[in-house]
Amino acid sequence: MISAKYLAKKVTIVEVGPRDGLQNEPHIIPTAIKIDFINRLSKTGLKTIEVGSFVSPKRIPQLSDSREVFSGIQKLPDICYSVLVPNVQGMETAVASGVTHIAVITTVSETFSQKNTHCSIAESLKRIEDIIQIAKQHSIPVRAYISCVLGCPYEGEMTIASVVNLAKQLWAMGCYEISLGDTIGVGTAGQAQALVSAVSTEVPIQKIALHFHDTYGQALANIVACLELGVEVIDSSIAGLGGCPYAKGASGNVATEDVLYLLQGLGIETGIDIKALIEVSRFVAEFTGRLPRSKVALAKLGMS
Repeated sequence: MISAKYLAKKVTIVEVGPRDGLQNEPHIIPTAIKIDFINRLSKTGLKTIEVGSFVSPKRIPQLSDSREVFSGIQKLPDICYSVLVPNVQGMETAVASGVTHIAVITTVSETFSQKNTHCSIAESLKRIEDIIQIAKQHSIPVRAYISCVLGCPYEGEMTIASVVNLAKQLWAMGCYEISLGDTIGVGTAGQAQALVSAVSTEVPIQKIALHFHDTYGQALANIVACLELGVEVIDSSIAGLGGCPYAKGASGNVATEDVLYLLQGLGIETGIDIKALIEVSRFVAEFTGRLPRSKVALAKLGMS
């Protein structure tokens, strides 16, 4: 039985498919297709879409055209189009490109930090601090990701205390929202709920986002457990696209369609049209050459 005491009446879904989803595709998707993809997402009722990352092309070639993609999409006035920036150089590109919202990323795992961003956690925080200083000069809001919060592919289980400490620092720096990422999808409902409950002692629950991958099929259960605490923001990826280039075996993000179906069943508003979303899943299946991971999409499209 789900406790409705703290369930939010409305939840914001942050669509990360164009960035977190496409970064792990085996083939580089043409720029024109990415632009079409994002324009289609813009027509579903989504209000926040992460469209790319200004990262080194050598690091993630799948996102090497993010500047062109951001410039080429049709930007609707009521939608936030954000970009992930890993360093000051990326931030300068974001400013020059007219980006109005950015995201930064760090992790609780020293080993993963070295693999993912070639720096220590302390160095990553210094990079974020420098990015935030530039962002403040241009009145650009900064969102923060913390990866590997429920487990690391190199170090195993992470401590709740380390996640809380990192979230506290990012909040103090001025990040307006902290997204907790189960990068390898190993967390369970009890672990997820305990983590979010602990982080909420330092960051308001309304400013904590969930970013759960679905490697072991636990993402939806984990989301429900955290919704019971009052969480109002969920990251997801259309068709379950995604994975992490530096976390072998990690599957895609929880599928947006599945999250939306769950929220509708709980009577929680999102403003998103599930039929329109399913049509984007059909488009995704065409350009990636494989079926969506979303159970809802498969059922609705008759592809199961």
